[in-house]
Parts: sequence; structure tokens; C-alpha cells
Amino acid sequence: MAKARPLTGASAIALAIVFNVPFSVLAATYNYPDVLRGPPGEALDLFAAGGAQLIMTWHAFALSALALIPVSIALSLTPQRVAERPALAIGAAITGALAGLAQAIGLWRWVFVIPGPARQHAAGDAETQRAAERAFDILNQYGGVAIGEHLGQWLTALFILMLALAQWGERARISATIGFIATALIAAGTHEGIAIALGQPSEIFGLITIAGFMAFTLWLIATGIGLFRAPRA
Repeated sequence: MAKARPLTGASAIALAIVFNVPFSVLAATYNYPDVLRGPPGEALDLFAAGGAQLIMTWHAFALSALALIPVSIALSLTPQRVAERPALAIGAAITGALAGLAQAIGLWRWVFVIPGPARQHAAGDAETQRAAERAFDILNQYGGVAIGEHLGQWLTALFILMLALAQWGERARISATIGFIATALIAAGTHEGIAIALGQPSEIFGLITIAGFMAFTLWLIATGIGLFRAPRA
């Protein structure tokens, strides 16, 4: 059991790093996430120009989100937490797994759905391009904003909150505090989708979301480092 702690800790740190690699690549090569708030035609043409490399980057991003499933289960369902805080342990495992699944589904639209409209927009006439842009808007709002971002972020916030509460009870106060901050920021960031639906300015919520996932990264690293230490008696 002692060997499982550093392995789980290393997995948490690895996830924190791996999740940010494709995000950084997409920010540099696809102007993500700002490109999603611009004209759909520009987003489609830029996507088509990215070719197979861009598609595989999105695929890697989705797989990194999916990796949250086993990591969240391993972090949550430790013997100590199941014995002492079963509700938090089981709740964190469930919400963490669902968060990884929701985010992966949202991201996989770029791999399995968006390439079609992007090719049509790049090669089609004006009417075909307008149809592709309408399809992109629908796919982006439902698959991206509703499922990947709104639902995925709420589940992620709940996962972090439950595990941070468990950490606080275990006197891991630094990790817990970072977790509470990440929870608040990610939860606040979910209002971006609501603002878009209401036709209101949403840029501030996008920045809050980015800050929230930066805090999530720090929380995973702090949590992982904590697991390398000997457990308290």
C-alpha cells in the first residue's frame, strides 16, 4: 500500500503536465481558445489549414482529459479516505471520472466532427460555407460550451472540492487551500456559457476559467508531492 502512494502522486503530477502540453500547442498553432470567440469562418479555415497535425493535437488533448478518470479514482478511493470519509471519497471518484468523460467528449468533436465542416468551408461555394458555419456554431455551442465546458467544468469543480475537503480533514492544508481556490475559479468560469447564451460579454469568465485550470494544475502537483511524503499516523 505504501508503494501505491508515490505511484498515485506521480500520476497526478504527470496529468498536470500532460494536460497542459496540448493546450499550449493549440494556443500557439490555433489561437485557442480565442479563436472560438471569433467568426466561425476564420476558425474553420484555420482548422482546415492545420491538417492532420492539428487534428491529432486535439486527439491528444481529449486523451489527456480522459486520463483524469483513473487518476481521480486513484486519488479518491484510498483505504484511509474510504474508511474515514466514504461520502467524500466516493463522491470525488464519481465526479472526477464524469468530469474527464465530459471534457473528452467535448474535445473529441474536433477530431470526429469538425473536420467535415472545415473541409466543406475551405472548398465549397458561398452557400456551402454558410451551412458549414452554422453547423460549426451548433457543434461548438452544444458539444463544446454545454458538454465540454459547462458540464465538464462543474464536475471538475465538484471533484476538486470534495477531495480538497478530505485533504483539509487530513491536515494537508496547502493542497486543500489551492483546491478551494481552483474550485471557486472553475465554478465561476462556467458562467461564460450562460453569458454567451444570453448575448452578454463573456471574456472575463474565459480568463477566470484559464486561471481556474492553472490553479487545478498547481493543486494536482501539490497533491502529488504530498503523496510522496509518509502518511500521518
